[in-house]
Amino acid sequence: MKKFFIHCAVALCCATFATQAQAQFNIKKAVGGAAKVVQATTLTDAQMAAYVKEYIDWMDKHNQVCAEDDPYTLRLKKLTQGLTEVEGIPLNFKVYYVIDVNAFACADGSVRVFSSLMDIMSDEELLGVIGHEVGHVAHKDSKKAFRTALLTSALKDGISSKGGKAAALTDSQLGNLGEALVNASYSQKQERNADDYGYEFLKKNGKNPWSMALSFRKLKQMQEDAGAKKDSKLNQLFSTHPDLDARIKRMEERATVEGVAKP
Repeated sequence: MKKFFIHCAVALCCATFATQAQAQFNIKKAVGGAAKVVQATTLTDAQMAAYVKEYIDWMDKHNQVCAEDDPYTLRLKKLTQGLTEVEGIPLNFKVYYVIDVNAFACADGSVRVFSSLMDIMSDEELLGVIGHEVGHVAHKDSKKAFRTALLTSALKDGISSKGGKAAALTDSQLGNLGEALVNASYSQKQERNADDYGYEFLKKNGKNPWSMALSFRKLKQMQEDAGAKKDSKLNQLFSTHPDLDARIKRMEERATVEGVAKP
């Protein structure tokens, strides 16, 4: 998520799994550079998909997921009604009952929203967050970020596989992967494209695209309230490139030109 989400995420997990994420990576068997080159070139899409599933399953296990009848879950379900897929990738939504203010999306379409973020954002603002992250999934930014994090952190001691099946990751490896995703960042172009895609995605699915600008405005307010400290956790929610003022202006001007009614 310098991005809003693991991306990620990408994008993002903050301190919700601090024990695992802070665990030291234990390299039991040293490998040379040649092995790492082979590793990078032989990681298949099937292996990637398996690792993404393992990661999100691990995240769901190590964070408190709100029950189906929980008010947070019911609110998110109502909010995301009709948002079923993006570029053929099925979307699935869950709420983590945690104190951190965050959310993230994975390359497989898993979107996780934190309860504390829902506490401080309106429905429209939350939709803007979701729209932006869905944009990263659609453009495969989340997949690329995950692959990079996987190869440079969790699997830095090499892949062990049989018959093309990827080896399961340890808790320590999953923790390293989470940290790498948190620290990952997107380019200015990727951020702008994700904003534009999110706008169109919401509009196409019957949601008000003003949500994009509203979510950025809320984040800007949050940053200002926090003193806009560079190391603030809030600054992990969205990339600072391009800056929020520019992103707000782009989205507001687009909605105004198109005659979309502001919520």
